[in-house]
Amino acid sequence: DGDWALNAGNWQWLSASTFFHQFFRVYSPVAFGKKTDKNGDYIKKYLPVLKKFPAEYIYEPWKAPRCVQQAAGCIVGKDYPCPLVKHEEVSKRNIQRMKRAYAQRSSNVPESPAKKQGVKRKNPSVLEMLQKKISKE
Repeated sequence: DGDWALNAGNWQWLSASTFFHQFFRVYSPVAFGKKTDKNGDYIKKYLPVLKKFPAEYIYEPWKAPRCVQQAAGCIVGKDYPCPLVKHEEVSKRNIQRMKRAYAQRSSNVPESPAKKQGVKRKNPSVLEMLQKKISKE
């Protein structure tokens, strides 16, 4: 992250807002951390206010019971901020917005010469992939 261009590009990639068409791949700040750093060592190192939280709550300290917060010496809302958004809800709304934006963009793009000649598209469209993903849920 020391290289600002690399960092900016990486955040754009992680946000699924550029570089590829699979905008429905949204990284959860909670799930990603739990998967890659189960004990929360990174969080504990760079957010020392959370270092006494048990691993169970390190990625969601606001879900810890008050007694756990007190034992950790960190009360959410006082010593550590409450979440700004509910990621589960906001990410779903954002996916719908991205779906509309991609659909609008697709409708504004002129047909390719290959399509005009009747060549079948080998890769599914963004909408087809999204519909397939939604139908699995």
